[in-house]
This record gives sequence, structure tokens and C-alpha cells, in this order.
Amino acid sequence: MFVFVCAGCGAELTTPLSQVALPVHAHQKYGNGIQLPVLMESGTFAVDSEPWGPPWRRWEEIHPNEAAARGVYAPVYALSDGAPGAIVIAPGNARRTVLIPENRGGGYCCGLDGADGPNVACVECALPVASRIDDCSLWQAMWLAPTAVRRLPVGGVDAAPLSWGDLMAEGRGTPPFEPIAAWGARTGAGHWANYWWSWSPRWEAAAGRALAHLLVASEGRTVIVPDGLVGEVFQRALHALLPAGPLAQRAVLAGPGLPAPRGGADILLVPSHPQTGEAWAPANPAAHLVPLPFGVWLWMVSPESDPPVPMSGGLPDGVLRDDFDAPALLPGRLFRADPGVFRHTLARLPAVRRPWLREILDGLQRHNRADLF
Repeated sequence: MFVFVCAGCGAELTTPLSQVALPVHAHQKYGNGIQLPVLMESGTFAVDSEPWGPPWRRWEEIHPNEAAARGVYAPVYALSDGAPGAIVIAPGNARRTVLIPENRGGGYCCGLDGADGPNVACVECALPVASRIDDCSLWQAMWLAPTAVRRLPVGGVDAAPLSWGDLMAEGRGTPPFEPIAAWGARTGAGHWANYWWSWSPRWEAAAGRALAHLLVASEGRTVIVPDGLVGEVFQRALHALLPAGPLAQRAVLAGPGLPAPRGGADILLVPSHPQTGEAWAPANPAAHLVPLPFGVWLWMVSPESDPPVPMSGGLPDGVLRDDFDAPALLPGRLFRADPGVFRHTLARLPAVRRPWLREILDGLQRHNRADLF
């Protein structure tokens, strides 16, 4: 485990933390006026290998060769000129920090968004060390500036990552549906109207990344995915974005504990390890691998029964209905992959330089209007 200390005075700024993979939805902007929860689990941290935060440069200011050297192969709105290696933690794991008053309101809507740079300082020496984010439609997080903190080991050797078998035994799937809250919504009797049952933002972000990889793996041919939840997530977009034809590619779920697909497959939807970020791979990989966050993949493989859902009106705070005979609430719309995550991923895959993929990326706004994203 590690603690992060101030680079200026050495004060400990966090509780002991274990490293995990950066969530796919780390920089997701979801909806408008939405209240999203904390990004990181308590006791964990993740590192963003790309530059993050101000100063920003618009795409028009960047030469394509410079962008390609940074691993970006198609236009994006802007690229950060900040230092790579920002560390994200749960705000509750921060210690001995204080908000910087003059930077608190920079670029905010309903909260803080870090648009003007670090808005949190070390209590001991006043060095700006982090950006606190809690604005609407953004995941709540504390981003430690890599140039302002140092990582120190504590408690001896860190535990080895869990094996795939251990992860399967834990069985921590990510539900595809969840209640979404508007900013300022309250829980309890009479306040359920401030919430609605929706597709999970985590699933929409996971699908945005996976769809970009599926398109690259398709090589411009039709892709067929399994019926059920997998089909509901991917098939509508794949049919719309890829041409129909007789030489369809087959994509199937694969991973630890699953038998090899009968008749083979061209594309494998596989889990990525929640601690290391590495994608699972078969012993002799002959198919394209498309990564999914482990929790999303696990739910696709082994869907759980419908969870209890809050009842409208009349129940005390924190009480969930136990009437399992009532039908589960379902989202009121078709699934849509997250467009921001899709663009971010596809723009960083070298294959996007192929004209047909670039055409898809350039037409993203049109696809948004068609409710594909």
C-alpha cells in the first residue's frame, strides 16, 4: 500500500491506498444536471497515464504529427498540456488538505470541476496539490497533481493482484440498471420523483470503449453478437454503423471459467482485470480481443436476479420494497453507448485513420441525433 505526501513539505495527504486500474468512466460527463457518486472505492487509487487538466490546447493548434506522437490519431476538441500521471482517489481518503478559496468557483455549474487547475492545497505549506471535482454530471473525485505529490510505500509489500479465479469467486458484477438522481435530489418518503431508473452510466462508458474496439476488429464487415443483454447493448449500433453483408464476423463472450466458443469466433468480448487493467486472453489467442470492465462482463456472463427497487412514497429513508412479485423497473429508452468515451477511445486507435472509421467518428453528432449514442 501507499500514501501520498506533499512534495513541498512531506505532509501525508492521504490514507494508505492500494492501486487499481483507472475506471473507464473516469472522465465521463453524463447527462445534464445529474448527481453522480464517488468515482473510486475507498482505500484505492488509480493513475491516468495521459496528461490531464489545464493548460489545454485546441486541436487546431496541434500538428497531426505531434498528436500522433501522443497516441491521438483523429481530431478531438482539445488536448491537455498538463503533466501525465495524475492520481485519482476518493475525496474521503484525503487528509490535511483545504480548498483554495480563490479557485473554488472556476468553471463550475453546481459544484467544482477543476477547470482552472488545482483547487486544493496542503494545509501545512499551502502548496496546490489536487483538484476536487464534485460538479453535476461528473464523477466525484480528488485528482492529485503528479508534480505536487510523492508516493511512499507503507505497511510492507503490497498484496499481489487477485487471480481470475479469486475474482470469479468474489462475483462482484455491475448491474446494468440503476437509479439516477438529479442534482439536489433528496431520498426518503415522497422524494422518489427526483430519481428515475436508467441504464448504468458505467455500462454506457464500458460500451463506448468496447464499441470502438468492435468497429476496429470488424474490419468494416457486419458483426453479430449474442442475443439478450449483449445484443441489447451492442447490436443496434453495430447494424447502423457497419454495412450489411454475407461475411459477418461473430463476437462472443469469453473469459475465465467459460468454455471455448463452439465453432470458433472472430472477436472475443473479454474482461479486463480491475486491479491491473490487463485484458484476459486465451492460451492461444487467434481472435480479436475486446475489453470490458470485469463487473460489466461478469453480469453479461451471469446476470443476477432483479434487485429490490425503491417504492414511490410512504416508506422511511433507506427502506427498500421487498415485493418481488412486482415487475422490476426498466429504463425508458434503448441503450446508448457513451459518445465521449467512444470518441476518446476510437481517436486513440491507429486504425481510425482508415477512411471508413474516420467517417464514423466525424459523423458522431449525426449518430447522436439518431439515438445511437
